[in-house]
Amino acid sequence: MRVSGKKALVTGAGRGIGQASAALLAEQGARVVLSDIDHDGATRAAAAINERFAGAASALHLDVTDAGQWAGAVDEAVDRMGGLNVLVNNAGVCIPGTVEELEIGDWDKTIDLDLKSVFLGCKAALPVMAAHGPGSIINISSISGLIAGHNLTAYNAAKAGVWMMTKSVALHAARKGHDIRVNSIHPAFIDTDLVDQIAKGADKAAVREKLARQVPLGRIGTTMDVAYAVVYLASDESGFMTGSEIKLDGGISAM
Repeated sequence: MRVSGKKALVTGAGRGIGQASAALLAEQGARVVLSDIDHDGATRAAAAINERFAGAASALHLDVTDAGQWAGAVDEAVDRMGGLNVLVNNAGVCIPGTVEELEIGDWDKTIDLDLKSVFLGCKAALPVMAAHGPGSIINISSISGLIAGHNLTAYNAAKAGVWMMTKSVALHAARKGHDIRVNSIHPAFIDTDLVDQIAKGADKAAVREKLARQVPLGRIGTTMDVAYAVVYLASDESGFMTGSEIKLDGGISAM
């Protein structure tokens, strides 16, 4: 029960890393609101959690690129759980493309979903979380925010922005005296739909094998690899950690 009594809002929680993180948070004692633009997906994920931990989870529709919806989502989360002290900014997209081939619309979509959404989430949640501390904001960046790829122009830019914005928000919260820590997680290839977006219709198993060969540990990551890091950052175990990053890349950045 590492996060017993915590009250968490997780974005992009209808599947993948968000779903796994919400489930593990609930397993470890937290109450969780699962938000997603895919409300049906979030509802199914919340129902699966409640089958194991009755009343621990609920679903909420949220377009993370909409500032107005963010304000409503934070208020709703507080109403449902009686507070908010954990925010997991997880929702995102990966649209591959070099600087020459990437469409402007795909650039805008990536920046909105991967970077602007984190700004909006921090902005909406921080003043509310300050009244319910100790708190933790966990931003899911990527190893692609630290290491570039020739065909990930927008994704590299957005995830690097998340990394540096995390540090800025952490320093702001500390300066204001808020009992809120802000950190980022940087996964490499994780077995989710984002890998399929990179594959662009190629054989999924072959793509995963190719990606695994780039990882010193010889495999791509799982959603649970990330979920355990989320629980650590959400818990009081990480009470002296802020403005920092956790690399979950199987050793890629060590090469």
